[in-house]
Amino acid sequence: MLYIKNILLLVSLTSSVALSQQLPQFSQFHRNQGMTNPGAIGSYDFMDVTVGSRYQWLGMNNDMQGNVAPRSAYLNFATTLQPEPVRHNPSLRTSAGPIKNPELGTGKLKHGIGGQVIADEYGAFREIGFSGTYAIHVPLTEKVNISLGARIGMSNHTFLAEKAQVLSHMEGGANDQTYQNFTKDGYSRMFMDFSTGLYLYSKRFFVGITGNKLTQDFVSIGSGITNFDPVMHFDVIGGVYFNLNYDLTLMPSLSMKYMNPAPPVAQLNMQLEYKEWLWCGLGYRYKDAAIIMVGANINERFKLGYSFDYSTSRFNNFTAGGHEIVLGLMFR
Repeated sequence: MLYIKNILLLVSLTSSVALSQQLPQFSQFHRNQGMTNPGAIGSYDFMDVTVGSRYQWLGMNNDMQGNVAPRSAYLNFATTLQPEPVRHNPSLRTSAGPIKNPELGTGKLKHGIGGQVIADEYGAFREIGFSGTYAIHVPLTEKVNISLGARIGMSNHTFLAEKAQVLSHMEGGANDQTYQNFTKDGYSRMFMDFSTGLYLYSKRFFVGITGNKLTQDFVSIGSGITNFDPVMHFDVIGGVYFNLNYDLTLMPSLSMKYMNPAPPVAQLNMQLEYKEWLWCGLGYRYKDAAIIMVGANINERFKLGYSFDYSTSRFNNFTAGGHEIVLGLMFR
């Protein structure tokens, strides 16, 4: 019988929230909603290019195979067709004063398009996906829009054999024929990914629901018997803006994720923003992590966000936490 040192920590530790989901978990979901919900693409009337990276479970390494902690990186692009005329010429200089957020476009019919490339590695598994997004935005009132978006693409799933050990190899160095048969036909497959999202928004609130990986393994390319088993994911997000005074805005936001048979994942964020320029926040992911976040619109072209996750689960004794950094390029 074949025994694998179950993808190192991946199986022996995966009762944890972080690895019970097949999609990356982003702490700053409230500021980059198009990553999760395709319906949010094009809600703002400007072109947005976002690069982000997330590194979890710092310090959790395997001496023989190297780092096995979850790592994610992405490039996301979003814009509207026939956007509003530019009212000013964006400057590349560092701002000497507050730079406000881009305007949220409501009260008109518009179309959003976008693209996404994402790489996610966890234990002995790696996923690299690319996709395109389209969303139609319909005004309900002058201040409220509803949108329906779809994202379609392909993702490559790979089993990294060098990061897994067969027990028979560890005990005596003998070849395991079962393991050889398992890997000889390849351990990389391509799957079609389809997601759709409904998004309701205004300058005062937002709420959305998303279904990801809806096609599961219906369309796949590749050989081998490795079973990656893509599963449907369902996400709900929502948030409300409160103007505390002329300069300060408070925004509580909530994210709920569910994938059968894993337990739901809930995260609550509280963001305080000063003059639509500087922001900071706290977050809590249920039974997983406490989060601190900071960011700013550096100037009219660039925005930056950073968050640190402090583990509140049993992994707190083994990891130094996790980092997430997001850099945005805005063309208004």
